[in-house]
Amino acid sequence: MVKIAGILNITPDSFSDGGKYFKLSDALRHAEKLISEGADILDVGGESSRPGSIVISENEEIRRVIPIIRQIKKKIPKIPISIDTYKSKVAEIAIDEGAEIVNDIFGLGFQNGEMADIVAKKKVSVVIMHMLGTPQNMQKNPRYKNIISDIYRYFEDRIEFAKSKGIRKEKIILDPGIGFGKTVRHNLMIFKHLSEFKKLKLPVMLGPSRKSFIGKLLDTDVCDRLEGTIAASLISVANGADFLRVHDVLQIRKAIAIFEAIQNA
Repeated sequence: MVKIAGILNITPDSFSDGGKYFKLSDALRHAEKLISEGADILDVGGESSRPGSIVISENEEIRRVIPIIRQIKKKIPKIPISIDTYKSKVAEIAIDEGAEIVNDIFGLGFQNGEMADIVAKKKVSVVIMHMLGTPQNMQKNPRYKNIISDIYRYFEDRIEFAKSKGIRKEKIILDPGIGFGKTVRHNLMIFKHLSEFKKLKLPVMLGPSRKSFIGKLLDTDVCDRLEGTIAASLISVANGADFLRVHDVLQIRKAIAIFEAIQNA
């Protein structure tokens, strides 16, 4: 059964919900809501990675995410927490406070691979995501020879790197990075050929939630992309996704329940 990671952005500038949960009380309330709606994991992030986003310091990111992780673990200790960061110091402190997964948009490639050392030492799981460039430049004319084979080779390289650092293969989750250095067509090709990545024999995560490709295809703004997110989520599940990272947990959970009931009939 596919697992759902509910998105909890402790940021003032995320593309969809920036500023909504910047206060600790609001963040905790939203965390409880996501869990009540059926989230299997909470994915907590303190720095926006939208196109053109502003980089913040490690200390600022720590100031944003650590209090909410502490509060979640205090009130709802059994819920797994994923820390959405590419900075090793942030990850290490978050793990010490109870995070069990590191969700790294740089795929262990930032700070000379220091993140891999932390993941290996702490024996946590890691989401290795593919991104072309950085959030500041990734959408400036992204180009590939072949989007699927290029990402596949990237994953092969990152898996070997992770293993060389002492990370066990069963601790790795792969994320092709919808919207991270991809055109609309690139994103559609990833959904269509997602099963190719299953050949690597590792779980795959997709983050289609409210992404700009939906807005471009449907000509809708960010607050009106639920139907597109549901459609993208269901095709992801049909093609082998093991995890979905979404904002609208309840609606996605209901859609998947019907999909799985039909599949299992």
